[in-house]
Amino acid sequence: MGIHKSAVISPKAELDPTCVIGPNVVIEDNVKLGANVEIKANAYICKGTEIGDNTVVYMSTVIGGAPQDYAYKGEESYTKIGKNNIIREFVTIHRGTAPGSSTIVGDNNMLMVAVHLGHNCEIADNVIIVNSALLAGYVKVEKGAFISGNVVFHQFCRIGRHAMIGGFTGVNKDVPPYMLVRGPSAIRGLNLVGMRRLGFKPDKIREIKNAFKLLYMSDMKFDDAMKELREKFHSEEVGQIVEFIEKSKRGICKYRYSKEEYFE
Repeated sequence: MGIHKSAVISPKAELDPTCVIGPNVVIEDNVKLGANVEIKANAYICKGTEIGDNTVVYMSTVIGGAPQDYAYKGEESYTKIGKNNIIREFVTIHRGTAPGSSTIVGDNNMLMVAVHLGHNCEIADNVIIVNSALLAGYVKVEKGAFISGNVVFHQFCRIGRHAMIGGFTGVNKDVPPYMLVRGPSAIRGLNLVGMRRLGFKPDKIREIKNAFKLLYMSDMKFDDAMKELREKFHSEEVGQIVEFIEKSKRGICKYRYSKEEYFE
């Protein structure tokens, strides 16, 4: 384990012997770092934080800070970071608000420079969040989503799996799986590039396209369109879209497009 002599580490912290800790790092009580975790210079790891194996935390990042929430009264809460994450410079991640609650980041994610995760956010696996994206409290991001730079999210929003959020977007509604959002909570099409890169078969993409057209581009009433999706579409992917929408509490993003932007 390489620990720089200027690092300040609580005797109540638990560090795997393979950890590398850089200059001026502060690690508070009850922090647990897994194998091969690297914490670079000037990072601050607050109490109650767990970081999984092979995660790298870059300079001047703050993980596990107290939530920006008047409801928080100093009770014990947590931040749980999974394995194989890249957390770049100036990222801030706040711990949970309610006693015993957690802010959660899964495995194999990249959080780029100056990303903010508010209290009780839940980030699944294989998510990329680009520079200066800001997630308010209780935002949930499902597997494989891509969030571009300078995006802001209202609290309690949900982002479906493999969705893509374009840059400079404000999101205040739920984004169903596989959708592409750009502008003020406006669906612009499907994340076709992401699906192709992930190796989705043409028939899978075709069924998702057909479900999209039925839901967003037909003249059917929303409830009737949802009924038809349940009855006539049988792929796992369309099932994920239906389930996501059925569980939405904030409502889902509306649809806007121009012919020039319409997917192929």
